[in-house]
Amino acid sequence: MLKELNRLRKNTLMNTLQIKYIYVGTNFLVAKMPVNKKVFQPLGFLHGGATVALAESVGSLLSTLNVNKNFFNVFNVEISANHVRFVKEGIIFANAKIIHKGKTLHLIQIRILNDKKNLVSFCKMTNIIIPKKNIYF
Repeated sequence: MLKELNRLRKNTLMNTLQIKYIYVGTNFLVAKMPVNKKVFQPLGFLHGGATVALAESVGSLLSTLNVNKNFFNVFNVEISANHVRFVKEGIIFANAKIIHKGKTLHLIQIRILNDKKNLVSFCKMTNIIIPKKNIYF
C-alpha cells in the first residue's frame, strides 16, 4: 500500500517537497519530509507553510483512505497549526490520526516531530466528505 500512496505524489506538491509516506494503518498515516533550503523562510528556518503543507498532505490522504473513493471526495475545510520549535536541518515526521470519523466530517490530529522525536508543530484539520454527484462523467 505504501508504494501506491507514494506513486500518487507524482507531479504534485508532495513530490516537490519530497514528502514520503512511511507508515499506514486504519486510522493513522505517517510521512517524512527533509528540511533543507527549499523549505526555508528567509531567516534560514523551516517555513511554517511547508510544515502545514506536510500536515495537510498526510491528513487529507488519511481521510481519503477511510472513505469509498468511488462515491466520495475529501476536501480540507480547516487547518490550524501551533509551531512550538524551530528546525534548521534534518527530517521532520508527520504523524496523523483520526480523532473523529463521521459520515460527513473527519477531525484529524497531526503531530509534526523532528528526528529527535521532539514536537515541532501541533496541527488540527477538519475534512468534509462530499458524495460525488455523478460517478459516470
